[in-house]
Amino acid sequence: MSQYTITLHKMHVEASNPIRYSLISDKGECVVLNELIGKSLSLTFSGKITCTACSRVTNKSFNQGYCYPCFKSLAACDMCIMKPETCHYHLGTCREPEWADTHCMQEHYVYLSNASGLKVGITRQDQLPIRWIDQGAIQAVPLYRVSNRYQAGLIEICLAESIKDKTNWRTMLKGTVEKLALEKLREDVQKKFSDQVEKISKKFGNQSCEILSDSEVELFYPVEEYPEKVSSYNLDKENSFTDTLKGIKGQYLIFENGVINIRKYTSYQIELSVN
Repeated sequence: MSQYTITLHKMHVEASNPIRYSLISDKGECVVLNELIGKSLSLTFSGKITCTACSRVTNKSFNQGYCYPCFKSLAACDMCIMKPETCHYHLGTCREPEWADTHCMQEHYVYLSNASGLKVGITRQDQLPIRWIDQGAIQAVPLYRVSNRYQAGLIEICLAESIKDKTNWRTMLKGTVEKLALEKLREDVQKKFSDQVEKISKKFGNQSCEILSDSEVELFYPVEEYPEKVSSYNLDKENSFTDTLKGIKGQYLIFENGVINIRKYTSYQIELSVN
């Protein structure tokens, strides 16, 4: 039996076929999760939560991994991270302007993906295809490349009037999502919203928005068996469970009798035993 102590962070991913997933133990060991599919695993929450920013021990995790003081003070926890169209950097009220310079005031993509149906989203240039993998998308195409997160958010909220901007995680995990003609859908979206996107982009300069025609990306996940009914393990209510790992998709481990969102438990310390 192998055993690892792991302070959870979102799973590391490599864009191979299928996607390769791993976690790093507190001793620096790389635990390749693909190799554990088909095996019985035990996960036990130790009760310890360590803030991902300042490393203080906290009784409760805020915003997936932060203690309360960091949650209240860090730009990474501001509402504009979830709603980029509310960015206030240009007003001079950003909590951490230097952090925003490296995370928000960089080129971003607006994209279409298919994880539980057609969805519009945004991400920083250096986060592709990781962002798509984390969402469990089976297909994705970029729509626009823009100058910053705020501009991307304004375009996203415009397109979201007609296209969903959320993933139905239960549908995504059932593995019943049908493929879409994404490149054709992209052409339709770019044509339909051309005037609105141009109007938004003029606020940021003539070279601020590039219309893209990159090829569709397909993504494949290491799943032996999808669940017919999706139920979740909750480490806050039940600190230990044992089950057979059936696959991995998005940031979820799929077990025979339930699933667990690893990202939800960022900063939780667990004991992982391979039985």
